[in-house]
Amino acid sequence: MLSCQSPQNSFGLSLALSAFCVTLFLYNSPVAADTKPSSISIEQALDIAFSNNPELAAAEREIGIAEGARKQAGVIPNPELSWSVEDTRSDSRITSVQVTQPIELGGKRGARIGVSEREQDAAAIEFERRKNALRADVIQAFYSALNAQEGLVLANKSLELANRGVQVAEGRVKAGQVSPVEIARAQVQRSEAKLDFNRAMTSSRLAYKRLALVTGSQSVMFDHVAGSPDSLPTIPNKPDLLNRISQTVEVRLANKRVERDDSAIDLEKAQRIPNIDVSVGSQYDAGLRERVNLVGLSIPLPLFDRNQGNILSASRRADQARDNRNATELRLYSEAQQAFEQWDNARNEIDSIRDDLLPVAQRTVESAVRGFEMGKFAFIDVLDAQRTLVSMRVKYLTTLDEAVSAWVVLERIYGVQLEARVEK
Repeated sequence: MLSCQSPQNSFGLSLALSAFCVTLFLYNSPVAADTKPSSISIEQALDIAFSNNPELAAAEREIGIAEGARKQAGVIPNPELSWSVEDTRSDSRITSVQVTQPIELGGKRGARIGVSEREQDAAAIEFERRKNALRADVIQAFYSALNAQEGLVLANKSLELANRGVQVAEGRVKAGQVSPVEIARAQVQRSEAKLDFNRAMTSSRLAYKRLALVTGSQSVMFDHVAGSPDSLPTIPNKPDLLNRISQTVEVRLANKRVERDDSAIDLEKAQRIPNIDVSVGSQYDAGLRERVNLVGLSIPLPLFDRNQGNILSASRRADQARDNRNATELRLYSEAQQAFEQWDNARNEIDSIRDDLLPVAQRTVESAVRGFEMGKFAFIDVLDAQRTLVSMRVKYLTTLDEAVSAWVVLERIYGVQLEARVEK
């Protein structure tokens, strides 16, 4: 029989062995025995998401849509062919045929092209923004799955600890050294540990499903997530990144919208100048049996409608775009500062809990159990030590989640500029 006793002198090795034991517990079935377990890494999850996520694919379509609009904006208006007959009697009818070509004045075509080019650029930047957002979503879902997976490992360790407490209490009661009430206390502690373990299993399954969905899959195609929840990245220098807020994708997108709305003002101003229609044709008079050439020119008179309302709206829209750009830059700067502070605080707590508090809590539990076995401590001391250890483990996972949340915020803001390198 395989023993799942964890070594007492190595926290990392203890976690690894516990993870192995939990994996055996979850997949010890005929189907699982015949199926080779598969894992997914953060790199694989990102590759799958970029290839399969339908929202990202839809965002990429916008680039083609904008390209089509840009092409249409540069098209010259089609000529118009007209045919008319005056009088229906064959010996006196007058037949006219004309071709009319609209001629755009005031730079309307160039202004349309300018607007559509800004739209095309904005579509490309929007796709980049969506890609950054998807990357952040995958990182969040992946590390949530890692966290839930680690929570299952720790819940299993807590259950093992509670089982040991019951065994020790039963032994002491049989020896007549303590009251039978101690067994009831130990059993309550074990029941709570079982509930925590079941909740951890449910959280792990849900986290796997969320990760599968964000990568574009309706079902979970992996058995476990490869990695460690404390394999966090190295974040670049804070002042350098804060100085690069203006280069982030959201600010660049806001700037491009300002440029687009400025181009829209030029287009509306160009609309004040009326177009002219030049026509040429031929007219045949059956009564006189002669043909005459026709040349025409028509132009609207901008006496009342000089597009002044649309020009005003376009100007106000451009002002609004500038305000939105300034608000975006201010918001991102504030979010980045908060994320950096949260990141630094979480990393300091993680180091403290992992290197100092968890080992001390683990040793305290071991000492309390040995002391209870020797009759030096009451079982309530063992329970207190166990609860402290469990609370410290929960705090450790919560702090890891806070660090990942800060990382995800920075990923959304900076994207490829972040260049965070995950510590192995």
